[in-house]
Amino acid sequence: MSLQWTAVATFLYVEVFLVLLLCIPFISPKRWSKVFKSRILQTIALYGNTWFMVAIAILVFLLIDAFREVRKYSVSDKVDVTNNPTAIEHIHMKLFRAQRNEYIAGFALLLCLLLRRLATLLSQQASLMASNEAFKKQAEGASAAAKKYMDDNELLQEKLQAAGIEVPEGGKKGAGPQEENKVLKGELKTLTEELETTKKALHKSDSDVQAMKKQAENLTVEYDRLLEEHSKLLASSDKKSD
Repeated sequence: MSLQWTAVATFLYVEVFLVLLLCIPFISPKRWSKVFKSRILQTIALYGNTWFMVAIAILVFLLIDAFREVRKYSVSDKVDVTNNPTAIEHIHMKLFRAQRNEYIAGFALLLCLLLRRLATLLSQQASLMASNEAFKKQAEGASAAAKKYMDDNELLQEKLQAAGIEVPEGGKKGAGPQEENKVLKGELKTLTEELETTKKALHKSDSDVQAMKKQAENLTVEYDRLLEEHSKLLASSDKKSD
């Protein structure tokens, strides 16, 4: 394996490790969000988009080159080389290496996109969870304030009635507190609706993350299968060359 393909294969192994790490279920999105917001990763993220585009361009170029090599050495069925067994073995070896490089470049490109998407979904899920908690606390605070105000209003009415002062049930003097109660109830209803919207968005984000994790696991299984086939083909090729 040449130096460039050794580097791509190493990059692929690192990507597989990072995908498996991101798919660990007991690490919460909040913890991943803290990791992503660390000083080191924030410094790397300043040039992250540039590096990502450069990596994608390199992998696409290598994938195209590997595809070209596969087509180049797929002429063994069209060209009569039965009188030259060495040429057949050489063509098969070159074809095997080209196909191996094609798989490596393709999976590296796919996992590169998958890693970026996973990191984005985990960050969004952490933000939605934080917003959900903030809306929930705000709604609980508004509900407690409204309840306290209504209790204080009832207590004041009882004291006024005990002092012999007539308290209007729906008159002008009672209009102010009633209007404020209506405002508080409206704010509580708005906060409740925002909380429900945030819960729905969080559920959707959870579904997207689970789908991406399942896709990553399927890719890992497929990659292990291809590695096993690669080992078998390599062993078979070594036996033929001996």
